[in-house]
Amino acid sequence: MTNEILVLSKEELDSFKNELLSEIKKLSDEKAKSEWLRSADVRKMLKISDSTLQTMRINGTVPAYKLGTTWLYRYDEILEALENGRA
Repeated sequence: MTNEILVLSKEELDSFKNELLSEIKKLSDEKAKSEWLRSADVRKMLKISDSTLQTMRINGTVPAYKLGTTWLYRYDEILEALENGRA
């Protein structure tokens, strides 16, 4: 694996964002939507690591709620964060 740095144009990033949103919506249609998601679901949905999700939670990029020792996320708030460019 090489540590190659790629430079993308705004159009390429917008295209990726739209493609990612499309994939997420498709996945949500394929399985019964759960209003609440656990961290593992969000990491899989966004294809990010646990530390990245933690950072996003800490800086408020994605709203999160703690119940005991479990972090929960509202599905619609995750989609909203993506659509608004926060995630």
